[in-house]
Amino acid sequence: MNITIRKIGNSEGVIIPKEMLDRFGLKAGDSMELRAENGGFYMQPVEEDISEELEAARYFMEKYKVALKKLAE
Repeated sequence: MNITIRKIGNSEGVIIPKEMLDRFGLKAGDSMELRAENGGFYMQPVEEDISEELEAARYFMEKYKVALKKLAE
């Protein structure tokens, strides 16, 4: 797939076709890692760090363990 480098403000950028974004489940605002490799570019989505969210969920589940157990019945 060919794309064109375009002027975006004081920088240059590329537009990623919607087909490719959909294929990888990406949308505006998502982060990508870009690196030079084997004479070309390599891009991949950045995995989000959800450790804080998981810790909050664990705290909530422990705090409301009895209520959650009752709700599950």
